[in-house]
This record gives sequence, structure tokens and C-alpha cells, in this order.
Amino acid sequence: MQGRESSVSGARLASLAFPAIVFVAAMTAWELVVRLNGIQPYVLPGPLLVLKTLVADWDILAQSLLTTLITTFEGFIAAALGGIALALLFNQSRWLEWALFPYAVVLQVTPVIAIAPMLLIYLPQQTAVVVCAWIVGFFPVLSNTALGLNSVDRNLAGLFQLYGASRWQTLRYLKLPAALPYILGGLRIAGGLSLIGAVVAEIAAGSAGAGSGLAYRIAESGYRLNIPRMFAALVLLSVAGIVIYGLLALVSHLVLRRWHESALGKDN
Repeated sequence: MQGRESSVSGARLASLAFPAIVFVAAMTAWELVVRLNGIQPYVLPGPLLVLKTLVADWDILAQSLLTTLITTFEGFIAAALGGIALALLFNQSRWLEWALFPYAVVLQVTPVIAIAPMLLIYLPQQTAVVVCAWIVGFFPVLSNTALGLNSVDRNLAGLFQLYGASRWQTLRYLKLPAALPYILGGLRIAGGLSLIGAVVAEIAAGSAGAGSGLAYRIAESGYRLNIPRMFAALVLLSVAGIVIYGLLALVSHLVLRRWHESALGKDN
């Protein structure tokens, strides 16, 4: 038993150590390439210069990061509520699903980079950016929730029907618990996609000379050839995406760890 626990601890340690080793090696190689070849910062800054720029320009970048995170959060909440609510309606009414689901697919397959400029024409800038974040994050929540609601065990559904359970009782005590892992999976995907949607809309707004988020800061730094700040903003965006995914994965694990096989398997 102790040997198995030691093996699990060793595997966890390795899963943390290997990415850290790769990261340090990649940053060292990047810095050496820049220094040994004398590459100018306006062409390719080294990671140390990017880190110094991140510290020096923290006030500007932190304000832009906050703007992007607020936009992402608003788009994510709208996508989560809208996707789950619409999936519940689809589950209760086949006619509604047949009528509206094709339009949800159209919304998903249309590139948001093509929609953003039009939204910026007809909507206030901040509203347009939030709508873009919502569009990108909406469909994964809708499709995953609908899949979960339709994946209920037929024997259990028949048992509920046999005992005369109402639609509300079947939904509350059978379908929603069964669909919860799918819903949480959709939310994990939607979190990162909402950030991407917000960034795309901010870049479109930045091209029009407006905006204050991190994507706008990247575009502005590119125009000014301030490449170290551009890289620093990109680093912040990457970290924000990792943190969003990590938080949603943690919530999913905490909710499912006591009863669902996908979370139980990580500990066993």
C-alpha cells in the first residue's frame, strides 16, 4: 500500500517537475539565441527583457489585464447562463430544438473575427466586446449540456416514468445530476474561449483606435515597435488563460470528486 502511494506521489511530482524543466530550458535557449546572435529588442526581445518590461510597465498592463478579465467574466457568465438555459428548453421541447439549434450552429461556425467589426458598428464598444466573448463561449456550454441531458440511462428514465414522476422531478433528480459532468466540461471549454473572444474583439476595437484591454495594448505596442511590452502583454494573456482553466478545473474536481468516475479516477 505504501509502495503504491509512493508511486502516485512520484508521478505527481514528475508531472510538475517535467513541465518546469522544459520551461526553464526553453527560456534559457531563447535568451542565449538572442544574446549570441545580437538580436535587437525591436526584432526579438529576450525573456529577461520581457520580464523587466513586465515589471516596469506593470501599472499600464495591470489596468489592461483587469479590463480584459472583466470582459471575459461577463461573456463567460452570459454564455454559461444562456447555454444551460437554452439546453434545458431544448430538452423539454423538441420543436424548439429543431427550430433554434441550427441557428446556434451558424453562430458557432461563423468566425468571430468577421463578426466583431460589424458589432462594433452597431453596439457600444464594451457591449460589442462582451457579445463576442459570449458568442465564442456559448456553443460549448449549450452542446455539452444538451448532450448530458440526452445521455440519461434509459432504464432509470423508465423507472421514473413507471413511478409517475413529473417532468420537473425527472429533470431535477435524474437529468440534471447526470448532466452535471458534461455541463462542467462545457464550462471549462467556455472559460478559455470567452477569453479568446474578448481578445479578438479588443483587437478589432484596437484597429479602430479604441479600447483599453490587453489585446489593444498588444496592437498598440506593435504599432509603436515596443516589442518587449507586446511580449509582456502576451505573457499576461497566457497566464490569465491558464488561471481561468485551472480555476474551472478545480471547481469541477471539487464538485465531482466524491461521486463521479472521472474525478474518482484521479485519486485512485
